[in-house]
Amino acid sequence: MMARAASSGPRPAPSGEGRPSRTWRAPALASWAAGAALLLAPSLAPAQAAAVAPAEARSAAPAERYTATPPSADGIGRRYMGREISQVMGWQGAAWLEREEREKEERTDVLLRLLDLRPGLVVADVGAGTGYLSRRMARAVAPAGRVLAVDVQPEMVALLGQAARREGIANIAPSLGTETDVGLAPGSVDLAVMVDVYHELARPHEVLASIVRALKPGGRVVFVEYRAEDPAVPIKTLHKMSEAQIRREAEVQALTWERTAAGLPWQHVVVFRKAP
Repeated sequence: MMARAASSGPRPAPSGEGRPSRTWRAPALASWAAGAALLLAPSLAPAQAAAVAPAEARSAAPAERYTATPPSADGIGRRYMGREISQVMGWQGAAWLEREEREKEERTDVLLRLLDLRPGLVVADVGAGTGYLSRRMARAVAPAGRVLAVDVQPEMVALLGQAARREGIANIAPSLGTETDVGLAPGSVDLAVMVDVYHELARPHEVLASIVRALKPGGRVVFVEYRAEDPAVPIKTLHKMSEAQIRREAEVQALTWERTAAGLPWQHVVVFRKAP
């Protein structure tokens, strides 16, 4: 979610169509109605994108990192390392993020265990949206730990602050990021988490670099993305990522793949670590 002004985005549609994702919002290209449906009948996983050598990716000038193409139905017309960046959901979809069935569909309880949260950790929830995950992580790292909940839509930042106050959670710090920077202090974060966010970053290279700067030595970054390899995952193609593509993009940064955890119904949990 990187430069989400007052953008609008997809909403759920009946009978398996239309699932908005929680995102690091760049400006949406379509209206709330026209953007309906991340979820659809099972579709084929995208072809593997061509690999880009890490040294080449690191040395590429900003203007060369991205290529412009005619936008697809669900994309923004900007490609990075072989994939088109997807459209995003705006703050108008906040209710979807808090839907009652989300726990059952996404098994957030399992995700919390896989994140290996402990009291005292400083966790960045990048693309926090309404703070659905932030509030749950905040309880796990209390009393001494904190959750730095970052979003680029002021409306989302306001909503997540309101929800935290309503539930009496004092260890969440909401903040506003930009399209290229999460805006967190260097070396301040033990764990950064992006849930259904990274594939929609308008400037993924720059955002991820800012996350790496914010990590402490040995800190972790966790990507939670719908599995592109599995045609049974009923999410539109551009809103999925393969494990190979996640690793390709993450490993051009100062990150090392640590593990890919199983256990969620539809999503990868891909863990990277910054050098100690």
